[in-house]
Amino acid sequence: MLVDSCIIEIKASPKAAQNRISIDAQGTIRVAVTAAPANNEANRAVIELLAKHLGVAKSRLEIVRGETARAKSIRVEGLAEEAVRALLGGTQ
Repeated sequence: MLVDSCIIEIKASPKAAQNRISIDAQGTIRVAVTAAPANNEANRAVIELLAKHLGVAKSRLEIVRGETARAKSIRVEGLAEEAVRALLGGTQ
């Protein structure tokens, strides 16, 4: 059985006023989290928020590039990119 997976590119914004996921006019997935970047808290918050909105376990998400940057590449196991964008597309 072949399991879908993809790598999505996101822009993270730590220390935001509220947790939020949006897709801008250029198609960039933006993830704002209230957590600070210290002690990897913002990265954990990004993974938790994405997992919640995608309906997958946190263990199915992995930051593969950009652990210390705002631009991140995240591997999503079990979903194709089209499914990820569809699930996140209406998120405010």
